[in-house]
Amino acid sequence: MAKDYYQILGVDKSASSEEIKKAYRRLAHKYHPDKGGDEEKFKEVSEAYHILSNSEKRAQYDQFGSAFDNSGFQGGPGWDFNSAQGFDFSDLGDIFGDMFGFGARARKDIKKGRDLEVEVQISLEDTLKGFEKEISISKLVVCQRCQGKGAEPGTKTKECFSCRGTGQVQQIKKTVFGSFTQVGVCPECGGEGYRPEKPCNVCKGEGRVKEEEKIKFYIPAGVDSRQVIKMEGKGEAGRKGGKAGDLYIKITVKKHSTFERRGDDLFVLVPLTFSQAALGGEVEVPTLEGKNIIMKIPSGVESGKILRISGKGIPRFSGYGSGSMFVRLEIKTPKKLNRKQKELLENLKKEGL
Repeated sequence: MAKDYYQILGVDKSASSEEIKKAYRRLAHKYHPDKGGDEEKFKEVSEAYHILSNSEKRAQYDQFGSAFDNSGFQGGPGWDFNSAQGFDFSDLGDIFGDMFGFGARARKDIKKGRDLEVEVQISLEDTLKGFEKEISISKLVVCQRCQGKGAEPGTKTKECFSCRGTGQVQQIKKTVFGSFTQVGVCPECGGEGYRPEKPCNVCKGEGRVKEEEKIKFYIPAGVDSRQVIKMEGKGEAGRKGGKAGDLYIKITVKKHSTFERRGDDLFVLVPLTFSQAALGGEVEVPTLEGKNIIMKIPSGVESGKILRISGKGIPRFSGYGSGSMFVRLEIKTPKKLNRKQKELLENLKKEGL
């Protein structure tokens, strides 16, 4: 029975080359034998991608279906790589790089400290002007006893026996495509190339210890949710003199009970009585600063009317000017009326109001 390559990759016949590539990468990771996957499934997925990733072979397959000649693909260790014309081997580099730690991706600095991310909540009122804030975070800092060296003061370090001072070891990985040599970090010395004769009593040779640290930073006016403040070198300390990581502070502005923020503008709801809407007049409008301002209401205003007050919004993050405040007027219908109010409304009703 002819194989349905589209079904094998889980894509439609109209799928783009990018969609086919993504499907192949996902399935290759899933079924790769060295990751505990199904070898037969992996060969089947590789065969399907070999055909569908080549425009000419794909066109022939779409046209002839079960009569399509795929004798050029055998898969597995015996697959003739030279015969696989059109196959995108850059994908294999990405996949093997993820699995085994080699390929196009450069090895990361093993000494560099970890970047940290914290979330800080502020009120909407806090966005009106810049201010300094202090937070306390638990992180790895340089061990004061050994000054980050990992060795007891006064003792020496010696070359790592496993890696001979290189900080790297080689391992051979066997795959369906053959054997590959993987260069990785030495597990004995952690990539240092040397080991202390006597590890530090405090950090146990790590060169870092966990402590609470207070950090002050400045939050500028006009900041909004999801904005991030980066503090270089304020992440975790690096290993054995390595560069410290960075601290990323994610700002979240809490929702306000009265005001709604949209960019640099504020929106607020102000209720009106029947008489205010009909006759016009003045109403008090709240501001984010906490002081009410007087706004003139035109006569005959309808419910839902929006009036603008410039300069009463949020200061722009750029530092130039502020947004506006938009006041939405809403006529409130009273739920309870006394006798006099009912009589007055009855008289207004007789007058056509």
